[in-house]
Amino acid sequence: IGEYPLDKERITIGRKAHNDIVVNNLAVSGEHAAVITLGRDSFLEDLNSTNGVSVNGAPVKKYVLQNNDVVEISKYRLKYMNDRVSQLSAKDFEKTMILRAPALANAPDNYGDTGHFKPMPVEPKAPAPASAHVQRAAIQVLNGSNAGKELDLVKGLTTLGKPGVQVAVLTRRPQGFFITHVEGVSFPSVNGQVLSGHPHPLHDHDLIELAGIKMEFYFKG
Repeated sequence: IGEYPLDKERITIGRKAHNDIVVNNLAVSGEHAAVITLGRDSFLEDLNSTNGVSVNGAPVKKYVLQNNDVVEISKYRLKYMNDRVSQLSAKDFEKTMILRAPALANAPDNYGDTGHFKPMPVEPKAPAPASAHVQRAAIQVLNGSNAGKELDLVKGLTTLGKPGVQVAVLTRRPQGFFITHVEGVSFPSVNGQVLSGHPHPLHDHDLIELAGIKMEFYFKG
């Protein structure tokens, strides 16, 4: 039983000692799963484990985590939390580890002393400025056996690369599209410039190189 803050972009779960969360059980793969946290969102990904990963009883490969989701790995359960919670009994936490998303700075306190949700007045949202609109976008593979293939970036999170070698994620945000390195010793590059560990904004016709594959990012009309 333990509590693990999601205080970095990528946290791995598995049996081997180098993982951020070590689960010492033979039914758990050496590197079983990863939790990727980008801004307010956390994503769970099965790292091709032998026995799989389930969320709330359903098997998943990639999953956007929501508050109070229960991740099941073998006989162990990990409860994802991104809000304060009331005190629960020890029985509720039996064989349960908690993943807690980092608290947002200056976040309003919506909870009373009892731990119950305290309603707050909802202010009408102002219309988003036109500049906040995110255009449709895609990537096209430029070399290798998949040269010429296109992938429309319609999801909030798209994973690219080769697991165990080099992996990056493309995220769609109100401010635009970003690429972030999540796995591998070497980092991907954009227009010949090697990325840092931080999200990098993408612009029309940027050239991405990842795990030996060259791709072009572009906006669609």
